[in-house]
Amino acid sequence: MSIRVLIADDQDLVRGALKVLLNLEPDIKVVAELGSGVGVADAVKKYRVDVALLDIEMPDVSGIEAAKTLKGTDCAVIIVTTFDRPGYFQRAVDAGVSGYVVKDTPPDELAAAVRRVHHGLRVFDNHLVEAARRAGNNPLTPREIEICNAAKDHASVAQIANRIFLSEGTVRNHLSNVMAKTGARNYHEAIHAAITKGWL
Repeated sequence: MSIRVLIADDQDLVRGALKVLLNLEPDIKVVAELGSGVGVADAVKKYRVDVALLDIEMPDVSGIEAAKTLKGTDCAVIIVTTFDRPGYFQRAVDAGVSGYVVKDTPPDELAAAVRRVHHGLRVFDNHLVEAARRAGNNPLTPREIEICNAAKDHASVAQIANRIFLSEGTVRNHLSNVMAKTGARNYHEAIHAAITKGWL
């Protein structure tokens, strides 16, 4: 029996390349493709997927959020991404993924990772594990993360407050906390730092 794989990646070229490479393996078959994290759980159920390969940054629903919807199912999840940020890695682990590999991983290693997670093993890069250990847990609170996400497009304090129904004073207080935690001089730098660390 072939290992049934789903690929979710918003880049058509990447998704197509992964499909071609994995379908060359005699024991792996790509049975579903998605251009975003939307509908991952439904597709896993419909196509009886054994292993889902999810990109992190996708429209509407991220790979990490999609992974959470598969917790408790028989489908193992591997994050396949260009981002080797400790914060992303830690969030992925917390979401219950079984593997985390970067997109420049050689094809034979990716295929081996699919087989390993299908057999209940975990595949994490030692460098990332150590980097995440050194970085520690994400220091931002859920509210601070919400505010930072609302400010990613360089929104003003008034715009942020409008978007998430908080007072401007409350938004300023939370942004000050984020600045303190990142060591940034202003909240735009703080949000950039939080993104770079993979906290958002």
